[in-house]
Amino acid sequence: MLNAVPGSLLEPHHDGSPLFVSNSTPALGDHVRVRIRIPHEFGPVTAVRTRSNPNHEPRFSVATMIITIDGWDWWEAEIEVENPVHGYRFLVRMGDGRNLWVNGTGVHTVETLDTEDFKLIAYPAPPAWAASSVMYQIFPDRFARSDEAAARVLPEWAEPADWSDPVTHIGPSTAYQFYGGDLLGIQEHLDHLVALGINLVYLTPVFPARSNHRYDALSFSDVDPLLGGDAAYVALIEAAHARGIRVIGDLTSNHSGNAHEWFLASHEHPGTPESAFYYWLDPEQETYASWLGVPSLPKFNWNSQELRDRFIEGPDSVVAKWLKPPYNLDGWRIDVANMTGRYRDEDLNSEVRRIIRRTMIEANPDTILLGESTNDAASDFQGDAWHGAMTYTNFTRPIWGWLSTGQRESSYFGLPFGTIPSYTGGEVFEAHTRFAAGFPWRVRLHNMNALDTHDTPRFLTHAQPGTVPVALGLSVTMPGIPVIFAGDEFGLVGADGEHSRTPIPWDRLDAHAARINLYGELIHLRRNHEVLNTGGVRWLHASDDVLVYVRESAAECILLVAARGDYELTLAANAVAGVQSLLFGPGEAQFDPAIGLVLRGRGPSFTAWLLPGITLPDFSPEGTILELG
Repeated sequence: MLNAVPGSLLEPHHDGSPLFVSNSTPALGDHVRVRIRIPHEFGPVTAVRTRSNPNHEPRFSVATMIITIDGWDWWEAEIEVENPVHGYRFLVRMGDGRNLWVNGTGVHTVETLDTEDFKLIAYPAPPAWAASSVMYQIFPDRFARSDEAAARVLPEWAEPADWSDPVTHIGPSTAYQFYGGDLLGIQEHLDHLVALGINLVYLTPVFPARSNHRYDALSFSDVDPLLGGDAAYVALIEAAHARGIRVIGDLTSNHSGNAHEWFLASHEHPGTPESAFYYWLDPEQETYASWLGVPSLPKFNWNSQELRDRFIEGPDSVVAKWLKPPYNLDGWRIDVANMTGRYRDEDLNSEVRRIIRRTMIEANPDTILLGESTNDAASDFQGDAWHGAMTYTNFTRPIWGWLSTGQRESSYFGLPFGTIPSYTGGEVFEAHTRFAAGFPWRVRLHNMNALDTHDTPRFLTHAQPGTVPVALGLSVTMPGIPVIFAGDEFGLVGADGEHSRTPIPWDRLDAHAARINLYGELIHLRRNHEVLNTGGVRWLHASDDVLVYVRESAAECILLVAARGDYELTLAANAVAGVQSLLFGPGEAQFDPAIGLVLRGRGPSFTAWLLPGITLPDFSPEGTILELG
């Protein structure tokens, strides 16, 4: 990547936001206008073209310079969307004869990979509300327990715990320690979420199981009576909707529990209809494939049409049932989506995910589909089904590496030995760019920006002192859906995923008021500015201790500075078009067209400034002639 000066990221820029793309929801055959902005510091430009690769055959279109404003030239070209995922990049011809390629990873002097192209998607679009969501993840057993919970008879596997008992996170009792949180308990605390600014709740599984986490479902037909059953589920969702909060559920499309009715009907019973639902390793159907070899989680075999009919396909399937009245879920998060349909030489993942989304559209098109994929997720997330990824590579891991205390042994997202790396701000930018570039822009807006989840340690456990506002600020202002794991706003800690599932200390609300207010203030910053939901993102600076970027739209722009240490830096005068007012944080900004933008502050800190919007001509009508290349 080319940079004008060390740490500076002032370079030709394009993203998928409305400033740069005339239509983010095209159909096949549509013509879409795309723009690129090029700073004058890069020198004279003699020509700009787009390079697409429809049907794996390169095709070029000619761009025209449409305006010069604030030290930038804006160029515009037309692309015909010829495939459901239509990749494109820009080829910039410089006055000195050099050719530069601009793609999702930046500016390059050599030809770039198709996988890193910008992308237009002709598949059905996500629901309009999704990109404006702030998500709150709830692990039902540990969130809140209503008075009704005391009267419920516990199953033999449950090991009851008092709400104040420490979490057992190592040993055989880990999955069986039972606090008794229920759906009515969640409903009773919805006003806390409203105050924070939450408008989307993600509930981990609610189906009956033989564990506190319920990822080993016994059935997908009913809500666990220990949570209050179907009636409590309906009541919770209705109460949430009445407060402007949507609710999504959690499905295990990769496996069931080994006490699931389908598994019991087929285990050691060859020839039953359910026998085709699993991968059996012997003729007697005694041994079977399972998730990571865990016997309690037998793996589904998606070659079975009967399994598809019952679970994911059609109006009578599990997927459809819970999206329709009386339940009216607003979507699904799919557990280990990356492993679903994949076993040895079989790969049915794309087929399964597309069936799930088609069923959702038929049942209720105004729903979101998110998939878990713990590593490089881009190849599965090209807009054909999953709207966004619950992944850790492009946000969570880099932020941990930058803001954690360093080489501490911890459960760190599956890395051998669990050592948290130590990143500079430049490495955060590099890692984020590398893993985000493979996603189409529309998918990036729906990826989950989680600092932690029920599967990870709590961020605060190893955070450098004072860095929570920095991390949370990044979560709510970078492209994607911010995620708050219930309890983060109370300052909870946890050494691993199991340990992080701590009961919420509702009796200590006042003691945590300052942190809760911080979360509310930053979440409302996100909610109050549409540019933070759907606007473009342009990086301006990345050095050891400071990251600077701007979210941009025609209506407004917001400048963000995330710092883990003290800083003073000067950006070029055309980095932004002036500073209007401080929105959040303690930083200072001085703008002088003759000098540039001077930013200074103490760290760790997170600061946001309001900037003027970007006024551009309307997109040109269709008609640019394509050059065959």
